[in-house]
Amino acid sequence: MTEAAAKKKKTMTSKPKKVSLSVGELIVKAVAASKERNGLSVAALKKALAAGGYDVDKNKARVKTAIKSLVAKGTLVQTKGTRTSGSFKMNKATESKAKKPAAAKAKKSAAAAKKSPKKAAGIITARGQLRSHKYPPHRTKA
Repeated sequence: MTEAAAKKKKTMTSKPKKVSLSVGELIVKAVAASKERNGLSVAALKKALAAGGYDVDKNKARVKTAIKSLVAKGTLVQTKGTRTSGSFKMNKATESKAKKPAAAKAKKSAAAAKKSPKKAAGIITARGQLRSHKYPPHRTKA
């Protein structure tokens, strides 16, 4: 019995999964790599995915949903056709946004390092006076 249990444990172990890019990321790479002016057609996109080792025939639905979600997010722009047919190209607005935040963060951190003004501790009342405590002092009955 112990040998049978040991064999069962060996067969129960799962195979390690391949760590690869998602369908959406593969589509974005393929569209970004193409130099077509009017965008990359769905047929050409599927050929590019197949050349990259992705099984397009088996995963047609995943490719369609990935295209839909990328258009909804604004990563891709549809130049021709409707729904998941036609041609797609990269959205120029998202490309420029991806490059700008790194530079903007660097500028903000440099400015913050130079001078960071301290806020006064307390609360400003409706009259514009600074009160040191959150709550008013307690009144005692006389």
